[in-house]
Amino acid sequence: KVLNVISVYAPQVGLCEEFKRLFWEDLDEVVQGIPQNEGLFIGGDFNGHIGSRGEGYETVHGGLGYGVRNSAWVSILDFAVAYDLSIVNSYFRKREEHLVTFKSGSTRTQIDYFLVRANTRRWCRDCKVLPSECLATQHRLLVLDMEIRGVIRRKRKVGVYKVKWWNLKGENAAKL
Repeated sequence: KVLNVISVYAPQVGLCEEFKRLFWEDLDEVVQGIPQNEGLFIGGDFNGHIGSRGEGYETVHGGLGYGVRNSAWVSILDFAVAYDLSIVNSYFRKREEHLVTFKSGSTRTQIDYFLVRANTRRWCRDCKVLPSECLATQHRLLVLDMEIRGVIRRKRKVGVYKVKWWNLKGENAAKL
């Protein structure tokens, strides 16, 4: 099975709407180019708050997010609905320190997410922030644990068949 991994960095809330629109159009174009039978994992800084509950978006939001929604939430959740993606962070019950992906002074938010096709969410075993791993001064490392099981195909043996000489006694020898 082919797995497609996309890393994103969405425009910040304060930027003009044109930048945001172009980001979502470009991401739409990339995702549309990936066949439905291939795995899809999108991870990165979406610069939006999806909130702690999935009200109205239960098919994509697991109800275990962090904080309250901001103005950018609708883009993330609508995108997830449009492509049948699950926001993996919201499906695992965690303490606050394992949910907060961005921390600056007293500001604590969740703006980094992993999105996967709904039919592959069962591969996801855990999704959490490692608070002790600081990649940058404000962002915290978000980790997705997955278990991917594929179908093992047995190779057909090609070559010379064994002759079982010990079976060539009596009637079997006469048939040969």
